[in-house]
Amino acid sequence: MTDAPEHDLVLVVDFGAQYAQLIARRVREARVYSEIVPHDMPVAEMLAKGPKAIILSGGPSSVYADGAPSIDRAMFTSGTPVFGMCYGFQLMALGLGGTVDNNGAREYGRTPVTIGEHGVLLEGIPAQHNVWMSHGDSVSQAPEGFSVLASTEGTPVAAFENVEAGFAGVQWHPEVMHSEHGQRILEHFLWNIAKCAPTWTIGNIAEEQVERVRAQIGETGRAICGLSGGVDSAVAGAIVAKAIGERLTCVYVDHGLMRKGESEQVERDFVAATGAKLVVVDAEKQFLDALAGVSDPETKRKIIGREFIRTFEAAQSDIIEAAPEGTTVGFLVQGTLYPDVVESGHGAGAATIKSHHNVGGLPEDIEFELVEPLRTLFKDEVRAVGAQLGLPDVIVQRQPFPGPGLGIRIIGEVTRERLDILREADAIAREEMTRAGLDHDIWQMPVVLLADVRSVGVQGDGRTYGHPVVLRPVTSEDAMTADWARLPYEVLERISTRITNEVPEVNRVTVDITSKPPGTIEWE
Repeated sequence: MTDAPEHDLVLVVDFGAQYAQLIARRVREARVYSEIVPHDMPVAEMLAKGPKAIILSGGPSSVYADGAPSIDRAMFTSGTPVFGMCYGFQLMALGLGGTVDNNGAREYGRTPVTIGEHGVLLEGIPAQHNVWMSHGDSVSQAPEGFSVLASTEGTPVAAFENVEAGFAGVQWHPEVMHSEHGQRILEHFLWNIAKCAPTWTIGNIAEEQVERVRAQIGETGRAICGLSGGVDSAVAGAIVAKAIGERLTCVYVDHGLMRKGESEQVERDFVAATGAKLVVVDAEKQFLDALAGVSDPETKRKIIGREFIRTFEAAQSDIIEAAPEGTTVGFLVQGTLYPDVVESGHGAGAATIKSHHNVGGLPEDIEFELVEPLRTLFKDEVRAVGAQLGLPDVIVQRQPFPGPGLGIRIIGEVTRERLDILREADAIAREEMTRAGLDHDIWQMPVVLLADVRSVGVQGDGRTYGHPVVLRPVTSEDAMTADWARLPYEVLERISTRITNEVPEVNRVTVDITSKPPGTIEWE
């Protein structure tokens, strides 16, 4: 997306935040155009863009850590309004003469906040509400001239403002859905403190991405699309199919790590919806042989990423062989989303949470030029793009399923026997969720097999020594943050009873009630 000069511009300074892109999107949802810039961009270059306001993002560092990202004080003397969040809030406080304590008083996840003075930033916000925290250091004294607006049990200064100077900030993450009233607070800064005009609209993302792909691949280029069966790769494939037509070949790798019945569903629904050319590769033995003896999750992800690429390279050779002389296939289409990018540590200064098979897990000697039309988007935006492209709900509304499949839902070595156990347990859980009408109420429910763990049970008056499985139902908007879904007890009971009755190797069913952060949605 390009900046339209008639609209106000807000810059989001990325300090390695997991949520920088989400902040930028929230600004756009407030109908103000936004761009992300790295924290090491000189302030003079930022100001040369003519921003109406600047937002300082969160980040994984302590402001006192050696080599921690900092900001030139010139930002605060430029006359441009500035809003700080989390790390950016602390950096702002420190840079303007306040005090930040490195006292180890950590706050993560849902935290009650108390508003002492509403000011402009918190006008109309309930005095008691919950916000999403993720920090260790805390601001103990606001800079001179600032009004302290809010506090929590562990943070004496959780929000402040200096409206005359155009400065404001909060310790929490107002951009995430689990912070109550977060969008209103951001809008208060943008509209009432920074005086940004809400005149920008997002337009048609699908058409923009089609044009971008067409320009990247050119008039004669050919591409293959790694189709995983999930909504991301399906939408990416549909975009590229619209851009280059028959010059795209979709390759579905049946790696043996899919859920029960999904390979058949992918072949049927995707082709029916897009008319795209689809090649199915049976690579189960290849993937399981490569994963044999491997338990480390990062190693598993990298192996799966490597084997995907090797499979696509082999498919490329087959396609070229069958094509007219001189044909080359130089482009690989992937359904990479922004959460994949940031968790793999590919944001500016971002920490690596885990290497996604299509980002951090790619081999260094990859021969393709990647085409990733969804790389700056979130899951809900991808669904909107899919709907714009006319894809059916059976594809667009499908719950997220990771490219590495069940390989990262088995804690321990991946074997065919363990995959079969997990497939059966997962199928039961999905069937009961659908029967209860809960498919649209939760974001995702991974079922995890603790393959390296066994527990004693009693079934049929006899002792069993079986595996536990973990249900991980979560609610989310974009996978950047998530909370555990409060499923009805009777549904959990039916799932547990059926799994322990129908899957002999499993004798215990547990539920994961951890939010993200601190946990991730997938266990590996």
